[in-house]
Amino acid sequence: MALASNDISKYLDSRGRVTKLPKKVEPRQAVLSHLASKFEHDKTYRESEVDKILQEWHTFGDWPLLRRELYEHGFFERRPDGSEYQRKK
Repeated sequence: MALASNDISKYLDSRGRVTKLPKKVEPRQAVLSHLASKFEHDKTYRESEVDKILQEWHTFGDWPLLRRELYEHGFFERRPDGSEYQRKK
């Protein structure tokens, strides 16, 4: 049976933490959306705060990759120096 396009369960553990980042665009976007949902709108986060939240919500130890992916895929805005992030609406 094919995986539904919005079903990311095979990329999550039993606690909802991301276990791997999919290579294909559609599931990758869905996983990033799942991670972005852990951040509040209209709140500015320091880079260290983003890292801490991402560390709690994945298991493979590469929170800098996830932070960069969230920005590059349009889920976050950030200051040019990367010191502060905000979830896009």
